Amino acid sequence: MKSFANKPCPCGSKKKYKKCCMRLHKGKCAESAIELMKSRYSAYATKNYIYIVKTEYPSKQTNSEEIKKFCEYSFNKLEIIDFVQNDQEAFVEFKAYINDFILHERSRFVKEDGIWYYVDGVIFD
Repeated sequence: MKSFANKPCPCGSKKKYKKCCMRLHKGKCAESAIELMKSRYSAYATKNYIYIVKTEYPSKQTNSEEIKKFCEYSFNKLEIIDFVQNDQEAFVEFKAYINDFILHERSRFVKEDGIWYYVDGVIFD
C-alpha cells in the first residue's frame, strides 16, 4: 500500500491515494455505499485482498485465495454508471476496466449496525 500512497487513487477521484481510499483501507468506515464500492475497486488495484474480504457481507464472504488471485490483474479504470441508495440498501452499476476486458456489474450493498457491506452483484454481458 505504501508505494501507492502518493499516487492518484485508483478509484478515479483525482485525489492522492493516501487522502482517499487508503483511509478506508486502514480502518475508516465508508460513509456511503458508493464510497465503499470505490474503495473496494482501489483495494483490488492495490492488491489489498484482505480489505475486500473484510467489506463483504459476513454470510457472503468469498474465499480469500480467489480474491487474492483476482487482485493480480491490472485494474486500469473505474466508471460509475448509476448509483441509488436509501438508508439501508444501495445499488451501484459500474464498469471496471481490467486487463483487456470490461467487468460491467450492478452491485448490491447493505448497511448493518452502521457499516456498509458488499452483498452481491449481477454481471452484465
